[in-house]
Amino acid sequence: MSSAEGEPLVSAPALLSSGLLIQDSCHSAIRLTSFQDVRRGAISYDSSDQTALYIRMLGDVRVRSQVGFEPERRSSHPYLCIDFRTLHTRLGCGSTSASYDPERRVHRLLSFQRYLHSSRLLRGVPQQIPLHILDEDYTGQARCMLEKVGNWNFDIFLFDRLTNGNSLITLTFHLLNQYGLVELFQLDMVKLWRFLVMVQEDYHSDNPYHNAVHAADVTQAMYCYLREPMLAKSLTSKDILLGLLAAATHDLDHPGVNQPFLIKTDHYLATLYRNTSVLENHHWKSAVGLLRETGLFSHLPAEDRLNMERDLGSLILATDISRQNDYLSRFRLHLDQENLCMSTASHRHFVLQMALKCADICNPCRPWELSKQWSEKVTEEFFQQGDIEKKHKLEVSPLCDREMNTVGNIQIGFMTYVAEPLFAEWARFCDTRLSQTMLGHMGLNKASWGGLQQEPAPVSEEAEPSTACADTGDAATAPSDGSTATTAGGTSSKEIPQGSRES
Repeated sequence: MSSAEGEPLVSAPALLSSGLLIQDSCHSAIRLTSFQDVRRGAISYDSSDQTALYIRMLGDVRVRSQVGFEPERRSSHPYLCIDFRTLHTRLGCGSTSASYDPERRVHRLLSFQRYLHSSRLLRGVPQQIPLHILDEDYTGQARCMLEKVGNWNFDIFLFDRLTNGNSLITLTFHLLNQYGLVELFQLDMVKLWRFLVMVQEDYHSDNPYHNAVHAADVTQAMYCYLREPMLAKSLTSKDILLGLLAAATHDLDHPGVNQPFLIKTDHYLATLYRNTSVLENHHWKSAVGLLRETGLFSHLPAEDRLNMERDLGSLILATDISRQNDYLSRFRLHLDQENLCMSTASHRHFVLQMALKCADICNPCRPWELSKQWSEKVTEEFFQQGDIEKKHKLEVSPLCDREMNTVGNIQIGFMTYVAEPLFAEWARFCDTRLSQTMLGHMGLNKASWGGLQQEPAPVSEEAEPSTACADTGDAATAPSDGSTATTAGGTSSKEIPQGSRES
């Protein structure tokens, strides 16, 4: 079989058998233009079906349009020359060559994070591997913490240190075992462990916020919600399995920048998913890719596997913060009409979606010592994106300018416009001690940030007003200082919901 130019084509079954491609439930035809295009990452698919094909590829993938394949062209945009794999370490690289080394071709289909690890090995750069083995004291303390994994004040940062950076693997494996889901679904222990290891590896440890520790924190919060009486007495084992897996994978392979950034830099993911829930679609497809790569559900009937993958996607897509008002309005309407029936599968699934949304942005509801750390981390990730945008002459995204915003004003806005409305409705649905505790913590945390905003920043007596103002803006980058709110007004109240993307 050959192309019009006489070059050989690769059939989809052959590539699927070799593990190069992952086909979705639609089983759409897959066509790679040539071996040369395989190396370059050129792909084609039926553009009328957004999820017809998922290929875990990196770099400059070009997607065919309905009118045919356009030759690969370099955009004049400077950021397109920057490799996402080294987003935090190599911001100023020049344009990459159109030809690729054989070593890069071998690892072309890995995720962002695993590609970075493998390419380091190929280049002879040693990975930063932590201590190999923990002593019994540390593992014993980790086991003691797991006995209290249902406590809302669970310190995921401490747990991550006690597990040598393996909090997501250890926590998820423990919860699946605790619910008896491994036996119930006859999950192969080796495949399950391999799946969890690959999930943790595909989170970017260089991201200040969207990393494996955040995924572990969301999974722990999801477990707390699953234990709430309204859910515990109604959810099926399949619901619980999906809820835990969705929490563990909801930000899988997150690049550390938001969707508007991907769109305005013409990133291939934005093209692939047509600028709609770009990151969430990528997280979902990455999770499905790992499920199929490890064969975790391969023993289940095909229809059951596809249903699991579809429901997993429905949960992950619900974390898109840009659709927050849609979900919140539906939830509020159900509560007003009192027509949520937990014996109905669709209603249970909707409640799971709302639970995952709450777990994803529950940081303001944690005790101050934990909430403050998360606030500093997510703000630093915003600011890093803003630094990149400035470096490449892009318009700085809302809340990403470290000279115009502080941790405090960003968090107060996020709580006011996003977190408080969501958790108020969740408290109507689950009027429990946990719900009241979360609302209480959020009120205290908001007041604490407000107090820090009001504390005057130290300014030199000889400094002129303009210099003092600039110094205050610089001081806003410090995570625990007392920056004033005078320079925090660069973001209007209307911009807060749009830019406060902690999911």
